[in-house]
Amino acid sequence: MNRFLDSRGGIVDELSTLLRLLMRPYLTLLVSGAILFLLCSCTPPSRPPVASSPSTADPIAEILNGAPSPGSLSEMGFSVQVGAFSQLDNAVRLEQSLAQRGVDAYYFRHASGLYKVRFGNHRNYSAARSEAERLHGQGVIGRFFIVVPETYAAARIKRSGRGNLRSELVSTVQRFLGVPYRWGGEDRNNGFDCSGLTMVSYRLNGLNLPRNSRAQFKAGRYVARKNLQKGDLVFFATQGGKRVTHVGMYIGNGQFIHAPRTGKTVRVAKLSSPFFRKTYAGGRAYL
Repeated sequence: MNRFLDSRGGIVDELSTLLRLLMRPYLTLLVSGAILFLLCSCTPPSRPPVASSPSTADPIAEILNGAPSPGSLSEMGFSVQVGAFSQLDNAVRLEQSLAQRGVDAYYFRHASGLYKVRFGNHRNYSAARSEAERLHGQGVIGRFFIVVPETYAAARIKRSGRGNLRSELVSTVQRFLGVPYRWGGEDRNNGFDCSGLTMVSYRLNGLNLPRNSRAQFKAGRYVARKNLQKGDLVFFATQGGKRVTHVGMYIGNGQFIHAPRTGKTVRVAKLSSPFFRKTYAGGRAYL
């Protein structure tokens, strides 16, 4: 019995040894494969690169995304035009009526000599028409039409490459010469009536200039007095100190057009005059 066990044990040992020898290559391959699998499984799967969103503080990204660059103005969108008055007071009353309803309206003297009113700055035609129809339904305005962005001088010149926007701005502001300036806007009691004149001149040409003179001053790009060009704006601190309280449009040859104050007529003045030389606060460009 013991012999049988010894013999059986020996045979088993020999078989085990033989099996180990035969299985060694396969075990090596199996272990190598397992290690390789584990190494591969530790590496994260490759992913396509995720584009990072541009920082809002990146001025280049803002320009590429269509935001106005420093010293420039955004373009006007869709506006509503109403009225064709021979009397200025009628246009002023309509402008004031719209302003009381929170509508950003402004009157202007058309090339025909008639006074008209515009309001709104919408991104699309339907929004502009919706506002106009609402006010028409309330009896605030009569017949109206929608002014589309392509008709503005800024867009037309940009599209065709022909024309001079600075000349267009000067031509527009000159329409107001001799007009008794009565601005019905929000700043009439704060010495900013003059800013309505410059605002209207820019907006009628398709550039969204802010309403009051301080905002206009901040929105512009510094330009030295000796480098002023037609269409630039000139600012003054007429009440002393450095606080901007007056603005006009430069028309060349050291002259500018401005509205002195409510009730006075729009006129040409010289930068070299003692008063304006003393109160001059700086020039700003937007083109």
